[in-house]
Amino acid sequence: MKKVTLQVSGMHCASCALIINKALVKKEGVKEANVNFSTSKATIEFDGTKLQENEIIRAVKSAGYGASLLGAGIDAERQNKFQQEELHKIRNTFFLSLAFTLPAFLLGMVLMPLGIEVPYLAFILFLLATPVQFIVGKQFYLGAWSALKNKAGSMDTLIAVGTSAAYAMSVYNIFFNPAAGQYFETSAILITLVILGKWLEAIAKNRTNDAIKKLMNLAPKTAIVIKNGKEIEVPVDSIALGDIIVVKPGERIAVDGIIVEGYSSIDESMITGESIPVEKKSGSGVIGGTINKNGAFRFKATKIGENTTLAHIIRLIDDAQGRKAPIQRYADTISGYFVPAVILIAIGTFLAWFFVFNMGITFSLLTSIAVLVIACPCALGLATPTSIMVGTGMGAKHGILIKGGDALETAHKLKFVIFDKTGTITKGIPEVTDIVPLGKATEKKVLEIAASLEKASEHPLADAIVEKAKQEKIKLKEPRHFRAIPGFGIQAELDRKKYFLGNSKLLAKQGISIAKIKTQIEEMESQGKTVMLLADANQALGMIAAADAIKGTSKEAVSALQKLKIDVYMITGDNEKTAKAIAQQAGIKNIFAEVLPQDKANYVKKLQEKGKVAMVGDGINDSPALAQADIGIAMGSGTDVAMETGNIVLMQNNLQDVAKAIRLSKITIGKIKQNMFWALIYNVIGIPIAAGVLYFSFGILLSPIIAGGAMALSSVSVVTNSLLLKKSNL
Repeated sequence: MKKVTLQVSGMHCASCALIINKALVKKEGVKEANVNFSTSKATIEFDGTKLQENEIIRAVKSAGYGASLLGAGIDAERQNKFQQEELHKIRNTFFLSLAFTLPAFLLGMVLMPLGIEVPYLAFILFLLATPVQFIVGKQFYLGAWSALKNKAGSMDTLIAVGTSAAYAMSVYNIFFNPAAGQYFETSAILITLVILGKWLEAIAKNRTNDAIKKLMNLAPKTAIVIKNGKEIEVPVDSIALGDIIVVKPGERIAVDGIIVEGYSSIDESMITGESIPVEKKSGSGVIGGTINKNGAFRFKATKIGENTTLAHIIRLIDDAQGRKAPIQRYADTISGYFVPAVILIAIGTFLAWFFVFNMGITFSLLTSIAVLVIACPCALGLATPTSIMVGTGMGAKHGILIKGGDALETAHKLKFVIFDKTGTITKGIPEVTDIVPLGKATEKKVLEIAASLEKASEHPLADAIVEKAKQEKIKLKEPRHFRAIPGFGIQAELDRKKYFLGNSKLLAKQGISIAKIKTQIEEMESQGKTVMLLADANQALGMIAAADAIKGTSKEAVSALQKLKIDVYMITGDNEKTAKAIAQQAGIKNIFAEVLPQDKANYVKKLQEKGKVAMVGDGINDSPALAQADIGIAMGSGTDVAMETGNIVLMQNNLQDVAKAIRLSKITIGKIKQNMFWALIYNVIGIPIAAGVLYFSFGILLSPIIAGGAMALSSVSVVTNSLLLKKSNL
């Protein structure tokens, strides 16, 4: 299967997206199509053996809309240009419409009621309204025709039918029944109000995508590269893998790479959400788009173009904002029946007032027009995608990448969160926790001998001991006759004296008694620590305990989830004693111990029988469990593997972001439900009032102009309400 993304132009409302979607899924070979009005994009998954990209583009164009192919990457300039062109087009259309409508409004609704007579007024209004109806309003006729061809209805259908009725009745009256009056200014004002609403909506909608725009603008245009020993400024696009790039204080880093010379602190907040600058030195990785603070350095380019971390993140957010949440299906279903239902109500309104209540053709027609123009399927269609766009953008700002509306919606339903232990709850690297000297030995002497012995070892526990000695600034000696004893430990000579470092079995093998310290060993092991014993040829000299310590944020993260009424589990391949010790430190009561990596998914499956489950892991060895879970949450600080695994990626490796992601989900879904409620309530209340149900009881009747204004504002209010998400605290 192949996937292609199109930039779609000419969509006026969410109903247009449904029409294009319908046209695409009818094509043989199309497996899935997702058209997003908010992003003006269509993503299509199709069988490349049955269908080509140009045929898909033709299908969109035959539906009445424009389409162009977007590449695999994210072209910031192209997208910004497209959005600005759309905004300018709507703005210019509005001012053109206003230029004809304003004089029509003054003549027909200001001067005439004041009794000021204007010769040939009806014909002047006819000349003013006609360009608005057929030049400005051409888009509504085209949209209505596209909908009709696809056996659907849209907002364009309602506007085209409503304004055409008012315009046609006015033309008939001025030529054949002058005494009946005309409503040219009404149709012109309606169209102008709708265009104004679309302009305001486009401005607000543009702001829902602020997060991705900011990310797109992070990458600098040029960089200084070392060429033939000289510093040369070149476009970022021309940087090749392996190039050495110079970065000075205050500059943005061009691409991903590894520092080869110098040191500095780097502001990575726009990528990871981490506000504190990160110290970097030779060998440290740097991310394109981040800001160098103080020092100057040189780095080697390891990822360029669409392979950089920044490009990955942008692509993730872009994809996420284009994917529908399941709740959107309800809105799509309602929208599919909405327009035909409104047209039937409008016809029923006309027939009732004209034949049942004998109110005359003018009154009956105006009420039915009011019904057509007050109905707004757009507000309902915008309710979900605008909230998803703002929600995913907020997540990105905090270093939480959420891969789509489906993940964002599911996260608020979670009942269980399972954490992998190593590298997730713990740091993933053992650290020395205890140094216990025995007999006449001192802590410093025990560490000096142990670290000197371990200098030649590649075992993670050896690294922990050597690292501890470095921290204590202990000068190490060179061991001789080093020998690793698998399953026991090591032996070597220092200053012509033989030493042993390993487990209790190693000392027993040498005939050295540990009876007096057995209780201490068991106590440390019960805390999840690995105990190594140091001895010479005659006696034990000391004990060194090491453990994979929990991260500083683990306990707070678990507590935050428990406050959200979520049951927390830990899963690990370690023995139960070690697992319990780590779980106790993190505040976790439920553990799955001695679990093989390939079996983790089965434990997730068992919990899923009781409710929705999230699995939190490092995105590499936990892949099966992440895939099995309802929500896979990958830790990884922006690594490629982490970004491709799971539904949510935590860029900071901070477990507290798990609770933040769930809170963001709850807030976003709450906003979607608010939007859908108000969109539905608006139509449920507005349509009957426009139809005149309150006329006999209270004398309330909406004019088509007020109805049109209310319709325009309803879409703007939904987008504005979505933007209020940005003010929420996570």
